[in-house]
Amino acid sequence: MASRPRPVSERPYRPVSSHLAIAPPVSVVIPAMNEAENLPYVFRSLPDWIHEVVLVDGNSTDDTVRVARALRPDVKVVEQRGTGKGDALISGFAACTGDIIVMVDADGSADGQEIVSYVSALVSGADFAKGSRFANGGGTDDMTPIRKLGNRVLCAVVNAKFGARYTDLCYGYNAFWRRCLDEITLDCTGFEVETLMNIRVVKAGLRVQEIPSHEYDRIHGVSNLRAVRDGFRVLRVILRERGIPRSVRAVRRRPAGLRFTIPAVPVVPVAPTMPGGEVL
Repeated sequence: MASRPRPVSERPYRPVSSHLAIAPPVSVVIPAMNEAENLPYVFRSLPDWIHEVVLVDGNSTDDTVRVARALRPDVKVVEQRGTGKGDALISGFAACTGDIIVMVDADGSADGQEIVSYVSALVSGADFAKGSRFANGGGTDDMTPIRKLGNRVLCAVVNAKFGARYTDLCYGYNAFWRRCLDEITLDCTGFEVETLMNIRVVKAGLRVQEIPSHEYDRIHGVSNLRAVRDGFRVLRVILRERGIPRSVRAVRRRPAGLRFTIPAVPVVPVAPTMPGGEVL
């Protein structure tokens, strides 16, 4: 007979910072393919209070899995059956047991210490914490002029078509309550998955808070991102979503006038700090 989950009030608190401690467990999902050289930095940057790390291996031909297990013996390794970043993330989300899910790239471009800002936003009332390189306090070391222009144009289109107020669109450092997956059906396999999520959280009426984030250069290896090709894939997603009614995609729509529900979890101690960023 399966044991019943412990009530939130009985769960041990995890110190997050000098201002915040939380009860809900946090899962970090890292899609990786041939990232053995980058994993030592990525794992080292993760805070020690997270609940679990889910590494989705995209059929790596190097020592990605061995290195991950050596660095963190309790890592949960998921063998990706399909292809593409979207497929990897969907597989990783399904394996998570935490109440909060954080998406982190395996190339070393994201600073794991920023996770505290994402978690702070979620426990303070947001449904989806969206990283932004262009919000006040954010930045990027790894964006060519053509990518910056493309991101700006696509972001403007999404804002105009869906009523969002994003400052960044194509960025993969995000966090959300796992229950959000019931409201944003994910059905794409490529890099455009981040754009799809950003659109569907707005269409589902979820509360989004942007988190200023700094993107660093990839440490080792070469990115699979192709600006023009992937830009057109993102554009196709935007155009497709524009023609799909909200009621089709939002599995459980919220009552009119209710934009979010504050999660029923205690925060200790009182007065946790809120990260910078605009509440959307």
